[in-house]
This record gives sequence, C-alpha cells and structure tokens, in this order.
Amino acid sequence: MEKKKFNHNKAVMANGNIFGFPGNEKDADIIIIPIPWDATVSLRKGSHLAPQAILNASTQLEFFHHDVENAFEINVFMTEVSSEWKKINNRCSEKSSEYIRYFEEEGQEKAESYFKKEIENINYTQSILGQNLKERCHSLINQNKIIGVLGGDHSVALGTIQAINDEYDDFGILQIDAHADLKKNYFGFEQSRNSIMRNVLNTCPNMSKLIQIGVRELSEEEFTFSKEEPRISTYYDWDVKKELLNGKTWLDIIKNIIREMPNNVYVSFDIDGLKPYLCPNTSTPKDGGFELNEIQFLLKEIVNSGKKIVGFDLCEVSPNVDNDIDAYIGAKALWELICYTEKSRRNFINDNG
Repeated sequence: MEKKKFNHNKAVMANGNIFGFPGNEKDADIIIIPIPWDATVSLRKGSHLAPQAILNASTQLEFFHHDVENAFEINVFMTEVSSEWKKINNRCSEKSSEYIRYFEEEGQEKAESYFKKEIENINYTQSILGQNLKERCHSLINQNKIIGVLGGDHSVALGTIQAINDEYDDFGILQIDAHADLKKNYFGFEQSRNSIMRNVLNTCPNMSKLIQIGVRELSEEEFTFSKEEPRISTYYDWDVKKELLNGKTWLDIIKNIIREMPNNVYVSFDIDGLKPYLCPNTSTPKDGGFELNEIQFLLKEIVNSGKKIVGFDLCEVSPNVDNDIDAYIGAKALWELICYTEKSRRNFINDNG
C-alpha cells in the first residue's frame, strides 16, 4: 500500500506522533525521546507533563519553514510517553516535596538524616533513568539516528549527552538557559537540574566547550567555578544586553559564539532562557532572556557556518491548565530545533556524498 502523503496545507489531525507527521521509528532520521521527570524540582513542579502537552499542541503549528526546504517532509518520530516513568516520577516527587518542606523547616542536617533513605532512592532511581536513556541513545546513534530529548526538567539530558560523549571524540554544548546549572548537588540530589552541566563536565571528557548564553541567575560559587573552568564560556544575559545597547548587533555576538564552537554541537535548550512572557509557568522564570526568533537566528547561523548538530534537548516547559502558551511555545521551540537539526543533517550528507 502506498504511504499516505502528509498535506501540510490542511488541518493536521493528531496521530500519536509529534506534529501529526506520518512515519515510524525505523524510518525516522530524528528521534524524540520524551522523559516525564521532575522529581527533584524544589519549586513549581509540572515539567513532567510537558512531553504530552507539547505533543498535543504540536498539531496547531504551520509546517512551512522559511529556511528549511520542504520541512514538512522531515522524518521525525516521537516515542511514546512512558506511563510507568510518570508513575515513578509522581511517587518520587511526593517524597522529595515532603523532604524539601522538612528541610526548610528543620534545617539541612536534620532533614538529610531523617529522609536519608528517600534521598538515596531518588538518586538511585534517577541514575537508572539516565543509564537506560544512555543505552537507548547508543542504540539509536548506531542506527544513524539523531536524538532529541524532551523533558521534564533539565536533569534528564545527562544520559543523552553521555552517549554523545561516547560516540564523538570532540563536541561542544550550546546551553540556552537562565541558570548556570553548575552546582555540585542540590538538596542532596546528585542529578538535579541545578547540577546538570556540572555533571556533564565531570563525566564527559570529550566535551571540549560548554557555551552558555542567557544566564542571569547563579550562585557566587557557580560564577567562580565557571571563571576557573577553561571549558566554559558564558555569555551572561547582562553582558549581551550591554553589548547590544552599546551598538553591537546580535549577529556580531553570534559570530563570537560560533568561533568558540567545535565542529560537533549539542544544543541544550532550557525554555527559561527565553523571555518570561513566553514561558510564564516554567518553574523559575527570570526577567531578561531572548525572543524565540533570536534563538532561531542563532541556530540558523550555527548551521550555516558548517557546524553539525549532533543532538539536542528541550526542557523545563511547564504547561498550565488555564492556557496553552507554554505548550505552544514549547512546540514552536521544538520545531525550530528539529528544523535546524535536519538542515544540519542534510548539509552533512551533501558535503560527504
């Protein structure tokens, strides 16, 4: 039977796949893996609901892309949102919330002693989550698939980045984020979103450059560490805004960012890197940040410079029952990540026959 063609000019019906696109995992070039996990988030949980909410919102987009020819023909497939991991996340979230409340009332020493088993269990559970994801990514990479992870909180990206580290001799990370995520640990949680990039630096020796853009909230310890760690270059939001006010263009700044990048680039996109009106329900929205079209232009210039996008994640989207803006902007951000990953993939195929 002839495969039914996707008509992007008509209303799109949900079919279980992202954007309502046809296809399956076997034939896809880009695989989206949803991870419904936010158990260690201390403020405003909800990002574990993002994969399903973004999937639901994704069919409302238009699939013409001004910079990617026939973008509606991209072979992308999103795997099923795991109901088992949703249940595990909910159980861990309940325990972590109890622990954090006790921590705030009784102090660190007493709380860590009283909740010792719960902390150990959450850390162990997340290590299993990360290891399973890492193994899954290895299998997909060996099938020439490109992986995008859809969180959940930012901590879920670690397994994918570790798989990229195993597969590539040299790669860099572009981190779009309001936060540095360089803490040693957070409330005793070893793999919280606050520590994701510290964990990457500790476990991924082939990651030669971490370029952070949009950071505007961090601790003094994180600031000092980033200055001392030669693999980190941070384009703080306040510095970017100052340069723009003094006459530099966003393109000038992008060119400086690209000069620091190795050829292989992994894009780690925390939605709170955007202006807070675009993601009002993310756990910790911060004033400042970027418009989505500014990030789109950054991705465009990275791909046009000849860099290869080897994977990506989108995290910290937190849907709200009263409106769809977070899910819709999350779907738009995912669409841009997929489009420029596809353009990078096509460029690589054309350059290498």
